[in-house]
Amino acid sequence: MNMGTVKIHLVLMAEDDDNDVFFLERAFKQAQIANPVHRVKDGEEALAYLKGEGQYSNREKFPLPHLMLLDLKMPRKNGFEVIQWVRQQPGLRRMPLVVLTSSKEDPDVNRAYELGANTYLVKPVKFDGLVEMMKTLNLYWLILAEKPSLAG
Repeated sequence: MNMGTVKIHLVLMAEDDDNDVFFLERAFKQAQIANPVHRVKDGEEALAYLKGEGQYSNREKFPLPHLMLLDLKMPRKNGFEVIQWVRQQPGLRRMPLVVLTSSKEDPDVNRAYELGANTYLVKPVKFDGLVEMMKTLNLYWLILAEKPSLAG
């Protein structure tokens, strides 16, 4: 196994709740996840980031993510609308989308998968559970899983 060059893969976090972001960022550190994380606060901002519009037009500063963590209940555009839009974009439709939300409701779970989410995770109540979830997410999505080409 060649361990020569390790490419760092960006994570885009779409989350409107500052408290959740605080705990997610702490969990990333505790799980020793070195990947850079960019945060957007709502669905509209997520789309602007992915389109490379406005403040996100500099792709060196704001590169396309290799993984998106997506809350469902966000203002302006919700997570369902973001999933639906991403899956219609030829240059983005293969990007792994991980729903990370507090909703355990069957209709939400089913709709997220029907629209094209790769995984649906419910935010743990306890911080230790969140750290373990982030360790698993890191191992699977950022280390083991092959990354799709986003072009075309």
